[in-house]
Amino acid sequence: MAADACKLATRQVEKPWGRLVLPAPFRNACSDKIGEIWFEAETGPALPLMIKYLFTSEKLSIQVHPSDAEARAMGLVGGKEECWLVLDAEPGACLGIGTVRPLDADELRAAALSGEIEALMDWKPVERGDFYYIPAGTVHAIGAGVSLIEVQQNADITYRLYDYGRPRELHLDDGVAVSHAAPYPQALHRQVDFQADQMLVDGPYFALLLTGDPDARLGGTGPLMVLPVEGSATLHGDDDALVAHAGECLAIDSASRFSVSPGARLLLARAL
Repeated sequence: MAADACKLATRQVEKPWGRLVLPAPFRNACSDKIGEIWFEAETGPALPLMIKYLFTSEKLSIQVHPSDAEARAMGLVGGKEECWLVLDAEPGACLGIGTVRPLDADELRAAALSGEIEALMDWKPVERGDFYYIPAGTVHAIGAGVSLIEVQQNADITYRLYDYGRPRELHLDDGVAVSHAAPYPQALHRQVDFQADQMLVDGPYFALLLTGDPDARLGGTGPLMVLPVEGSATLHGDDDALVAHAGECLAIDSASRFSVSPGARLLLARAL
């Protein structure tokens, strides 16, 4: 087994919009609302990508992320593009992605201050299998009653534009400066068949493949992240094995070989 292969640590993150009871295969480790489950390396440098589960009981803030160029101009390491794969959605659940019409900077700021921004968001009804790629600069929010997997550039940089009156900091100056408040390009949305192998993202920052093929690989740099959505994946070594079940994640060398349980469905992700 490669020395840098590992099962990533699972971290539960409390959020005011999270859930007191998580869906299977997860269980709350505390009595607080858990909104996110992150997978992180316990040692060594931070991974270039972050994979996380999100579970919502309330709407997330309306927010935006900067691009790499915008983040670096502010002295930050990099920006953040992300994508969402919906696993489950309650009746009426929505994702807010883009605005119903283009807004200039002054209009966006005024709407955020007055609360009108909530009505100007394009709230899209969602169901299991909906997949959205979210470019930097997209004004967005996740609604209540959604469970999804998010794959993103590993940058903790979020600018809140509006938070429904919650007592959390907003970032209007920075957020408005990097926002492209406009209708969402429908070409970035697709409906995923979980039983079919599909390349979900192929650049510019990462590749993401849904597959059941243990021989499938992705080009790019850094570790290959293997997340079983259903079933399990096992990386075999000389003396031991690493097993990841649904709700867990491996980070392995792209040349390493692993086996999968019958009917397993995996997300493979790698930075480009």
